[in-house]
Amino acid sequence: MKDNFANQVASLTSPFYHADPVVPNDGIDLPYVTRSLYVGVAGDIRITTAGGTIVTFRNHPVGYMPGRITRVHATGTTAADIVAVW
Repeated sequence: MKDNFANQVASLTSPFYHADPVVPNDGIDLPYVTRSLYVGVAGDIRITTAGGTIVTFRNHPVGYMPGRITRVHATGTTAADIVAVW
């Protein structure tokens, strides 16, 4: 398949190239730092940012959560159907 954008440099605002379902885990980082998370079922999301900050976003709605995220914690996360994109 021809990709008209194959030679373009990716930036943080570019469309994502990869996506993986997220299984929240208190002890294991995601395989890649994200550009964003997609949240399929609203709820709380406890994350670790690329800068090392741990924070809980309360009542996050369905949709995208932009951010450079390294971990989605099981403890404190009630949102579901989460997908990491990068």
